[in-house]
Amino acid sequence: MYPSTLTQLARANPFSAPLFSLQKVEEPGPRRRLAAAAAVDEGDSCEFGSQKYFVLCGFGGILSCGTTHTAVVPLDLVCICSLVDPAKYKSIFNGFSVTVREDGVRGLAKGWAPTFIGYSMQGLCKFGFYEVFKIVYSDLLGEENTYLWRTSLYLAASASAEFFADIALAPMEACKVRIQTQPGYANTLRQCAPKMYAEEGLWAFYKGVVPLWMRQIPYTMMKFACFERTVELLYKYVVPKPRSECSKSEQLVVTFVAGYIAGVFCAIVSHPADSVVSVLNKEKGSTAVGVLKRLGPKGVWKGLVARIIMIGTLTALQWFIYDSVKVYFRLPRPPPPEMPESLKKKLGLTE
Repeated sequence: MYPSTLTQLARANPFSAPLFSLQKVEEPGPRRRLAAAAAVDEGDSCEFGSQKYFVLCGFGGILSCGTTHTAVVPLDLVCICSLVDPAKYKSIFNGFSVTVREDGVRGLAKGWAPTFIGYSMQGLCKFGFYEVFKIVYSDLLGEENTYLWRTSLYLAASASAEFFADIALAPMEACKVRIQTQPGYANTLRQCAPKMYAEEGLWAFYKGVVPLWMRQIPYTMMKFACFERTVELLYKYVVPKPRSECSKSEQLVVTFVAGYIAGVFCAIVSHPADSVVSVLNKEKGSTAVGVLKRLGPKGVWKGLVARIIMIGTLTALQWFIYDSVKVYFRLPRPPPPEMPESLKKKLGLTE
């Protein structure tokens, strides 16, 4: 039976799995994890995959997500307002002028507290759990299949991490949108959270979690998988020398470039769900399906250019900060994965 068109497309896409499989072969010696052995290299402050490693990765996630999202609150505010009230906020520049005219310059910082708290918690779970799940899934697959299926591993690990990260983010995201899109409702987090709980109960903070998963899980899968593979390709085809010969500063430049490329794709993938979440958190009693029908195919893509600029810059800075934290604390930073010698022998690539 000939493969269907869907199967052919799936095989042709850049994130496809290998078109062959390998039987599990028991080999002597410890099993290596993705991109690095568990041993402590000279100069590293801890072992790859140790408790200290995961804790500091989580701390790096807090810094990378909490600070960057808070820094772009003004742009985020204008983007959200243009989605929920397009007649009033006609463009990015018009949105800034309307906000400053009505609320002053301080109005551009509206919602900064829930943004900082919410995205700090999200960063802790996103980056921390990603490192955990990446190692767990790698150990389940084994060294050879980990290399062959590495893109699928990145996708699975990042999706698993983001599932928990969004549960941590949802309450603060709901408060942020309510503060930013409903003038007069509340000016601070201390005013907003108790008022929302009194009116709608605990559900007020989690009614947007499913649309949040719809937005953030595809976003994060693209963010991590695209970043990991872009770094691999940059060192293979663009950077004129091996990663081991690059200085820490040069490696961080590669990180920033790969992060920006990943961010552009992230913005496109997640924008429709982001539009739904913004409207959903503004309106009481609304549902994701109802909002989606009302916005229509054209409405869900409104504000995409602004989001690409914001998310591209945001993602690049997040990866740069996260990798800088690893450099500062001397955490293991494995090089891009290479084909194991045992796999090369099976495929006849070595004598």
